[in-house]
Amino acid sequence: MTVHSNLQEAPQAGFMAGYLDTLALVERLHRLLLDVIKDEFERLGILEINAVQALLLFNIADNEVTAGELKTRGYYQGSNVSYNLKKLVEAGYMHHQRCEIDRRSVRVKLTDKGHAVRDAVEALFARHAQGIENRGIVGLDGLDTVNVMLKRMERYWTDQIRYIY
Repeated sequence: MTVHSNLQEAPQAGFMAGYLDTLALVERLHRLLLDVIKDEFERLGILEINAVQALLLFNIADNEVTAGELKTRGYYQGSNVSYNLKKLVEAGYMHHQRCEIDRRSVRVKLTDKGHAVRDAVEALFARHAQGIENRGIVGLDGLDTVNVMLKRMERYWTDQIRYIY
């Protein structure tokens, strides 16, 4: 191996290490978010739904959607969306209704009980946003930069799924 090839490999190795750190951090942040929601719900005495289901309610908000739309709109990333929707309907957090046009499709929307959970998650996120801003952890410019970068990575990964086999 020549000195020249070692110089070319060093930046690539550094980028790969940084990329792997980013992947691990994104995964840890998602798991930590679920733990934070779980802890808040335990504090509030909301024990019949899990953090994933609470995020699902938060993301649906005032919309009326199908299970398929949840994934395509980016509201839900799990593979068991039907299971979670069924549980939320059974527990009274969501209404469901067969679609008039396609009887195989079911549309869901939040009940008052579902909106109460959504409001609890929104209040939690509002407290977090205020705390992060007040403590100077990240400013608006920093959030904008992170969001732009993560959206670029999301677009890249989406392109990999769609166009590379």
